[in-house]
Amino acid sequence: MGFAASDDLTTLYFATGRSTRKSANLAADSRASMLIDNRRNLPADFTEAAAATAVGVVDEVGPDQRPEFERLFLGKHPHLADFVASPSCAALRLRVATYMVVSHFQHVIELHVKP
Repeated sequence: MGFAASDDLTTLYFATGRSTRKSANLAADSRASMLIDNRRNLPADFTEAAAATAVGVVDEVGPDQRPEFERLFLGKHPHLADFVASPSCAALRLRVATYMVVSHFQHVIELHVKP
């Protein structure tokens, strides 16, 4: 899934179709997490890969935040411009409360984000 982060990493922006299971699940329960990793499917991944899980609450981007969403999200994923412009697309943001970062296979750091 494509995403983009705010400059301060407190918000992760993404887009999904309004008729998707993801959209229905988030409407029922806005608590969510997003896993981001740098695996390459190589044996070295077991010692060199890192992953971050962002945990927080998702809401839809309002009209006043839409320019920031488009600047960040379409700046990273310009090929999704038509999808994002569609009325069937929901522009969403994960307001991150905590990052859990795993590296070197078992080294875990928990980072709490201040609002």
